[in-house]
Amino acid sequence: SFDLHKHFVDDIILCSESGQPMKRESDLIDVWFDSGSMPYAQWHYPFENKDLVDENKAFPADFIAEGVDQTRGWFYTLHAISTMTKQDIAYKNVISNGLVLDKNGQKMSKRLGNAIDPFETLQKHGPDPTRWYMITNAQPWDNLKFDLTGIEEVTRKFFGTLINTYSFFSLYANLDHYVFSDELEGVELAEIDHWIISKLNSLIKQVNVAYENYEPTKAGRLIQSFVIDELSNWYVRLCRKRFWKGELTADKKAAYYTLYLCLREVSVLMSPISPFYSDQLYRDLTKKQNSVHLSNFPNHKEELINLNLEEKMSLCQQISSLILSIRKKEKIKVRQPLQKALIPSRGVDFEKAIKEITPLILSEVNIKELLFIEQNDPMLKKKIKPNFKVLGPKFGGKMKEIAKVVNQLTMDDVINYEQNKHLNLIIDNEKICFDEEAFDVVTEDVPGWKIATNEHITVALDLQISTVLKNEGIARDLVNRVQNIRKESLLDVTDFIEISIKTNNDIKEAINHNLNYICSETLAKKIIFENDIKNPFFAGDNDNIQLSIEKIN
Repeated sequence: SFDLHKHFVDDIILCSESGQPMKRESDLIDVWFDSGSMPYAQWHYPFENKDLVDENKAFPADFIAEGVDQTRGWFYTLHAISTMTKQDIAYKNVISNGLVLDKNGQKMSKRLGNAIDPFETLQKHGPDPTRWYMITNAQPWDNLKFDLTGIEEVTRKFFGTLINTYSFFSLYANLDHYVFSDELEGVELAEIDHWIISKLNSLIKQVNVAYENYEPTKAGRLIQSFVIDELSNWYVRLCRKRFWKGELTADKKAAYYTLYLCLREVSVLMSPISPFYSDQLYRDLTKKQNSVHLSNFPNHKEELINLNLEEKMSLCQQISSLILSIRKKEKIKVRQPLQKALIPSRGVDFEKAIKEITPLILSEVNIKELLFIEQNDPMLKKKIKPNFKVLGPKFGGKMKEIAKVVNQLTMDDVINYEQNKHLNLIIDNEKICFDEEAFDVVTEDVPGWKIATNEHITVALDLQISTVLKNEGIARDLVNRVQNIRKESLLDVTDFIEISIKTNNDIKEAINHNLNYICSETLAKKIIFENDIKNPFFAGDNDNIQLSIEKIN
C-alpha cells in the first residue's frame, strides 16, 4: 500500500506498451470541467481532426442528457469552454433527466425497502418492455413513478397485441404461401386498406418529427396507439374475413400486402426504443439476415395521406364506439343483432360521409339499419343543465334565476347552443352571454331506446329484439362457441367438421333459419340433431345448448 496524495503520485511513472513514460496529468482543474472538453478531446483536437471541429462537421454536439444538478456543472462548462474557444454553443439539444421514484412518488432506498432490483426486473420482464414502459410512461424530463405492474400492462397490451397481429398474419400468409412485393400488380386496394396506409404514413410523419425533436415519449405513444387502436382493434378485426377466404384472391392479396407493410414499418419505427423485439419482428417478416438497425428509416409519402378518409373513418369509429357503449351499459352483447340506430343529421355532407361508411358501422356494431333524423326530432329530448361548478363561483346568488330561465328553454334553443357554443340569456333584466362550459347538454331516453352522445355526434339505439333477431343471436353464439372448440381441439383453420347438437326446441328453429350462415362460418358440412350427446360442450346464454364436433377427413 502507498499514499495516493498528489505529491506522492507525481513521482510515479508508468510505462506504456510502446515504452513511453506515462505521468499524472498535472493540469487537471476539476473532473466536470475536464469532462467539458468532451467535444474536442474525443477527436484529439487540436492535434488531430481539426477540420471536424473547426468546420463544424462534428461540432456542436446534437444532443446531451444529464440530471438537473448538472445545469451549473457539465451543461454550463461545455458552453463556457465553447464560447471561449469558438464563440459558439457546444451542443444543440439538452434534456435534464427526471428521477426514477417508486410507484408512490418516493425516492427508492434500501432503508425504506422500496428499491427495485434492475437486474431482476430485466430478467423477469425483458429489456424491451422495461425500456418501452419507462419511455412512454413519462417524459424524460419528468420524474417517473416506477411500477412493475406498468411493465406487465405494456407487455400485455402493446407487445402482446403486436405479437398476436403478427401471428395472425403469418398463420394465413404461410397457408397461402404469400410473398410480399412492393409492386402491386393486378391488385386493387380496398378503401379500408387506403385508410390504414394513410394512417401509417401519418404515423411515420409524426414519429419522425418526434424523434428529430428528441421526444421519444411522444413517438412511443403514437406507435402504441396505432398498433392497438388502428391496426389491431380496427383494421385487422374488420378485415378478418378477407384473410379467411379459401382462395388467394386479389382482395386477399391486398389485405396481405397492407398488413405486411404496416407490420414492417412499425418494426422500424419502434426500433430505437425496442431494439431486440423490433429486430426479431423485422427478420421474421422480411426473411433477411440483415438487422432492422441497418435498414433505412421510413419516410412518409405525402400522396398516400388522405385526411378526408381519415376523418371519415374517425366518424365511423366514433359512431361505433357510442353504439357499443350503449350495448355494454344495457348488457346486450355484440353477437346479438339489433334492428336500427338513428343519427341526427348535420347536413348533406355529413350524411354523405356517413352513408359511405354505413356498411362498416353495421358490421362492426351488428345492427341492420342506420337512419338519419332531424336535429329537433321528438326522438331526441335534449335539455340544458347549468354547470354549477363553473357558474357558482361567478354568479353566486343569481344561480336560482339562471336555473329557472334555463328550464324554460326550447329544443331549438338547445340546438343553437350546441351549434354556436354560446347562449345569450336575460338574467334579472341583464343580458349575459354564457360560453360552452356554462351548461351541459343532456339527452333523455325514449322507452325502448337508449341514447349516447359525445362532443360531435348523438346516436339513438333501438333495443327491441324481435324473434328473428333473437334467433340470429343464438346462431352467432353457436358459431362463436364452435370456433373456440375448434381451437381447443387443435384443428387446422382449413379442417371441415360435422356438428352434433342435442335436440332442443328452443334453439332448433334458430339453427334451421340460419343453417347456411353457421355452416359457412364454422366449415361444417352438416349439423345433426341427436337425443343424446356424449361428453358434450356447452353453448348459449345459460349453457342450454349441448354439442360436439368431429373432424371430417
